Amino acid sequence: MKITIVYDNEVKKEGLKADWGFSALIENEKASPILFDTGANGPILLHNMKELNIDPKNIGIIVISHAHWDHTGGLSEILKQNETAELYIPSSFHISIPGRKVTMVKEAIQICQDVCSTGELGGVEQSLALKTGKGIFVVTGCSHPGVGNILKTASKFGKLYGIAGGFHGFRDFKALDELSLIYPCHCTQYKREIRELFKDKALECGAGLVIQL
Repeated sequence: MKITIVYDNEVKKEGLKADWGFSALIENEKASPILFDTGANGPILLHNMKELNIDPKNIGIIVISHAHWDHTGGLSEILKQNETAELYIPSSFHISIPGRKVTMVKEAIQICQDVCSTGELGGVEQSLALKTGKGIFVVTGCSHPGVGNILKTASKFGKLYGIAGGFHGFRDFKALDELSLIYPCHCTQYKREIRELFKDKALECGAGLVIQL
């Protein structure tokens, strides 16, 4: 399984644009490519996808973590480019997308093989739990329900291995002790502290980063 960070506040590859927001492409040999969130700006999202050789038409599933603009801003542009992708949207995100297969997510649900949603936690946000040979790898949007809560929920799918995404104001760093791989991205307020505490396993995030699992 491979995760490519498409949109982030920072960049890891020349030619990509940084912007406040988050999006990641999840590629799994057993299912269609999944776009998790769409950043804040459609043109920037499409620019980064082009630079990363990602064809919007090949995306089979779009998952939105929560309704905030920095995760949904590129959705309309992607939908123009891709007429067939299914959508998994948290039930608190009130949106109408005629002609699309849309699943409104409330409880934990399997999206496709080896990819599950935690369900909409805290009435606001869903995260993804990816089943890998090393354990469960979690992908978050902003972690508004709390990183600890997200990890606890994701652990129901199996032993936790790692996490990537926005951690917001998360400071209960002990919750990360058992993880083997940590990528604090996007809105994480304490990136520096996390990387200092977990020097052997907390790595820098940014658009263009590829995580092989």
